[in-house]
Amino acid sequence: MAQDYDTPRDKDEDEESLQELGKSGQDTGADLDDDENAIAEDYELPGADLSNEDSSVTVIPMQGDEFICSNCFLVKHRSQLAYTTPDGKPVCKECAA
Repeated sequence: MAQDYDTPRDKDEDEESLQELGKSGQDTGADLDDDENAIAEDYELPGADLSNEDSSVTVIPMQGDEFICSNCFLVKHRSQLAYTTPDGKPVCKECAA
């Protein structure tokens, strides 16, 4: 269907359509939030109850060729050392970049 875009518009129709769009946008936003909350409440991870489980992790002490970066506090290999600050704190290459 052809439409003449040069004809004057009726302002009442435009205002009504804008109000309808605003109302429909608000309604759908509330529905989405309710749906997400309902899904989250009903969703349970399989095997999520780990209250009776003991976790065992082997901690390896820092080796002689490793250092702790004074910026990111990660243990790095000596090959990752960029520089040492004047007060003796090591900085890794990633933090120096």
